[in-house]
Amino acid sequence: MAKWGEGDPRWIVEERPDATNVNNWHWTEKNASPWSQDRIKELFKDVPVKTDAANLKIDEVEKIEGEASANNRKGKLIFFYEWDLVLKWNGNVKGSDKKYGGTIKIPNLSEENDVSELDIQVSLETDDGDGSKLKEIMMKEGKELVRTQLGKYISGLKEEFSKGMILPKKGEVKPDSVKILTSGFNKKINMDPVGNNENKQLGLKIDTCTIKQTQKFQCTAQEFYDALTRSELVTAFTRGDVILEPTEGGKFSLFGGNISGKFEELAPAKKIVKQWRYKQWPEGHYSTVTIDIKQKDDHTEVTLEQVGVPKQEMDVTKDNWQRYYWDAMKQTFGFGVFFT
Repeated sequence: MAKWGEGDPRWIVEERPDATNVNNWHWTEKNASPWSQDRIKELFKDVPVKTDAANLKIDEVEKIEGEASANNRKGKLIFFYEWDLVLKWNGNVKGSDKKYGGTIKIPNLSEENDVSELDIQVSLETDDGDGSKLKEIMMKEGKELVRTQLGKYISGLKEEFSKGMILPKKGEVKPDSVKILTSGFNKKINMDPVGNNENKQLGLKIDTCTIKQTQKFQCTAQEFYDALTRSELVTAFTRGDVILEPTEGGKFSLFGGNISGKFEELAPAKKIVKQWRYKQWPEGHYSTVTIDIKQKDDHTEVTLEQVGVPKQEMDVTKDNWQRYYWDAMKQTFGFGVFFT
């Protein structure tokens, strides 16, 4: 196996004019927030709602809060977006000059939720006979219009920010081979239940054991460290909501709260030490996880030592490290791709 930068085609840069991110090997990121804000405002500017019973339209975006980004890792595009939107609408029942208005709230537009599953809330400023009719129309036709426009935003985001993110290999242009992912894959992962409910009272003696694992990853030590300490990257491979405070003493919560704890030591590209527990472990019981990261010539070697694992949970814990951490990271970021 070639050493990094010595003969490996991923690192041959002499014929690339920019000589950056050859063959899309590193994680690159583009800020898509400004473009997203402009596009969403454009999509909801004076948009008519089709109905025979009234003259209705969505006026404008009253509030837009959140962020969006596009990321590339080894030919895979991962899009992150999370928006809290408030739209203004107005209209009148045909045959009447009285105008009504209200708002449409979309509090959870993100890659975790399909457009068809969005929570869309319609409100009315003046609730009387005609106003109620208009609100009823907005609850049906108006919501469908909102979903259609947001679908245009999402497809536009992926089209616009795919440009230039995936660079062709030397002598090769294969735009159709690009694989586009979202961090959530529209699917939540639930950790397997662990153990039973016996001996969960704080203070009881727990028989524990130590788990040791060694893994090889095709990435730099810094890339591996970042994948466990940057919220957007942890979100990508865990495919769910993440709480992460990557500072010594900072807390974390993953997999719907099934895994939680706090960081004790953070040495970039070298070591991570944390207090770590399953939700269903005996109350107040934590294990100590030490992850040593060593940069090798052609890969990064990672050694995990977990002290204080309840004995009856040893096999499940080992399997879940493999499935939900190591395999998930390799699949999401391409860390498992080795070339001989």
